[in-house]
Amino acid sequence: MSEQNHVRTRSEAELRRIAKLGADELGWEATAEQVVAFAAEHLGADEVAVACSMADAVLPHLVAAQLPKVDVLFLETGYHFAETHVTRDEVARTLDVNVVDVLPELSVAEQDEKFGKDLFSRDPAACCQLRKMDPLARSLSGYSAWFTGVRRDEAPTRSNTPLVVFDEKHGLVKFNPVAPWNFDQLIGYATEHQVPVNLLLSNGYPSIGCQPCTRPVAEGEDPRAGRWAGLSKTECGIHV
Repeated sequence: MSEQNHVRTRSEAELRRIAKLGADELGWEATAEQVVAFAAEHLGADEVAVACSMADAVLPHLVAAQLPKVDVLFLETGYHFAETHVTRDEVARTLDVNVVDVLPELSVAEQDEKFGKDLFSRDPAACCQLRKMDPLARSLSGYSAWFTGVRRDEAPTRSNTPLVVFDEKHGLVKFNPVAPWNFDQLIGYATEHQVPVNLLLSNGYPSIGCQPCTRPVAEGEDPRAGRWAGLSKTECGIHV
């Protein structure tokens, strides 16, 4: 479904207090379930959102177990793999969540007309800003907290990811419950709980983004080496 109008009711000071309390209570290695339990204790399901790239449904499943009907934000860039859309539909069909398509202001055709065709190939940072970062910022402005699936093992830029932090960029609490996990733990959870997994994960794509900017990863490569291959860019900008 499309975005809903959420209005954040908590003050920044209160959200900073919750983030600090969470960081102090949960430390560096609390379980994912403990992180979600903390959020459920201090925030309502209508106050939080789950960001999901639809590489897998582990994070939505984890959160919905304690915060049913939670909003799952899917950044619909217009450039996704068909497999990613299939996973999105499966998440909406099988989990106790509300999948929300977060849309850019411009369609792909409108962006091509305004900035020239295939902006991603000439200025990927600008394309990510228009199709991911700006839409996400607009959507998050109505929530008090969000969950991400960032893991410390994904890249050196993510190795110090805390379980709970105040997100200075978006002005809300940020929960990273699977930060200590590795890829095998992720797949193990998905298998045990039979949650949807993007077929690309088993076909050489440990990190899945937009189709034009994602390639398979060779054995032994950094899991995010297939994102913006050949460029110095390794992050879309959401988590940095």
